[in-house]
Amino acid sequence: MKEITREVYLKWYEDMLFWRKFEDKLAALYIQQKIRGFLHLYNGQEAVLAGALHAMDLSKDKMITAYRNHVQPIGMGVDPKAVMAELLGKVTGTSKGMGGSMHIFSKEHGFYGGHGIVGAQIPVGAGIAFADQYFGRDGVTLTYFGDGAARQGSLHEAFNMAMLWKLPVVFIVENNGYAMGTSVERTANHTDVWKLGLGYEMPCGPVDGMNPVKVAEAMHEAIERARRGDGPTFLEMKTYRYRGHSMSDAQLYRSKEEVDEYRKIDPITQVLDVIKDQKYATDADIEAIDERVKNLVEECATFAEESDFPEIQQMYDVVYEQRDYPFIPHKL
Repeated sequence: MKEITREVYLKWYEDMLFWRKFEDKLAALYIQQKIRGFLHLYNGQEAVLAGALHAMDLSKDKMITAYRNHVQPIGMGVDPKAVMAELLGKVTGTSKGMGGSMHIFSKEHGFYGGHGIVGAQIPVGAGIAFADQYFGRDGVTLTYFGDGAARQGSLHEAFNMAMLWKLPVVFIVENNGYAMGTSVERTANHTDVWKLGLGYEMPCGPVDGMNPVKVAEAMHEAIERARRGDGPTFLEMKTYRYRGHSMSDAQLYRSKEEVDEYRKIDPITQVLDVIKDQKYATDADIEAIDERVKNLVEECATFAEESDFPEIQQMYDVVYEQRDYPFIPHKL
């Protein structure tokens, strides 16, 4: 695995802090009704992404996830200004303002969504991995989903085929404790979601999803297994979200004390503690990072708010790639 150096810790801190503040800004814009529809925030789960990115080869590996999908494309290299513009429905967004919060997408950067249908991305992720295998490409697809989606039947179909064909895919369940407002304990007679892999003899196991080091170690092993041609892995990232399922969630299913307890192991704080303990940065260095993050978030918001909404004609222009629609008979 790539060494976890001082530079890595500083990058983790800056990246995770930016992701957190970026989404805090989204929450504020949502309250102002500048973002419409649903808004699912990632606050608390940043270590899952930071650790995975350290283990990935972004020149060929791919990622697909559910609707909590704003910061992943940023980590993969997508311009954060375009992501924020997409959330505001602007023409400068990643999908020209027509995807919105749940459908961020960038083929160029290997990020394949953003899927609003629960669990729909699980077989799609296996399909992307199949394409890489079929065409002899060396990429690995990271397929993320939540603990609620782990109860979908499509997971079992995807797991079966992925193991049968030894697809280069890593399945990752981000277990943040709740499927919307339903606790894991109330969705099945077991709480160790990773054990679903045992029925397919798929390598599987739990991971501390609040620590990017633990995530990076587990992801490195899984990605290398897939790249060797030895097939998929199923990892359960045990994490937590500090905000509700979406902005409309009153969070009546959990206590403030529970959230406060998990804040004690905030991944950003954990990384910052290491930076301070190891003297990787001075207080002035950390303040400079904080200022850069603040300024970049404001740049993104200004860009998004000043961008134009798409013209109505765009709705018709993006339905088909070819304007003459050759596959539709001219005479019925």
